[in-house]
Amino acid sequence: MSCDENRVFDVYKAVPNQWHKDSVVSFTINPPDTINPYNLFVNLRNTNAYKYNNLFLIVEMNFPHGKIIKDTLEYRMAEASGKLLGTGITDVKENKFWYKEQVVFNEPGAYKVHIQHAMRESGKVNGVINLEGITDVGFRVEKPKPNN
Repeated sequence: MSCDENRVFDVYKAVPNQWHKDSVVSFTINPPDTINPYNLFVNLRNTNAYKYNNLFLIVEMNFPHGKIIKDTLEYRMAEASGKLLGTGITDVKENKFWYKEQVVFNEPGAYKVHIQHAMRESGKVNGVINLEGITDVGFRVEKPKPNN
């Protein structure tokens, strides 16, 4: 494993067998300062049981003083051929998705990030209740890489 000096926060939480649509994965982040910008990522591990080409997530960030930012995000999970994207030589693939860049945590204190899936099947009104194939959900904060 290589040295990862840009990492400020990098935590994964396991998803039991299936990710229920009402199950929220939460993280508490205590940023190191209120001055410097950071890049934020949603990390996922998935297996071949994941049967969709994309993934819709609702990501909510709660600031220490009460402000809330809520985003609905779409990420590509597979090529048109159906081959899953991500890194890894086993049947578990790891994906690192951009959430926000150059974020300054200008309020001191703990920030809370909540992530849940918002998957729908084409032509169906109701969402996917139990999403298969996602094994872990993670959140990462890192220092931007210096421009060389």
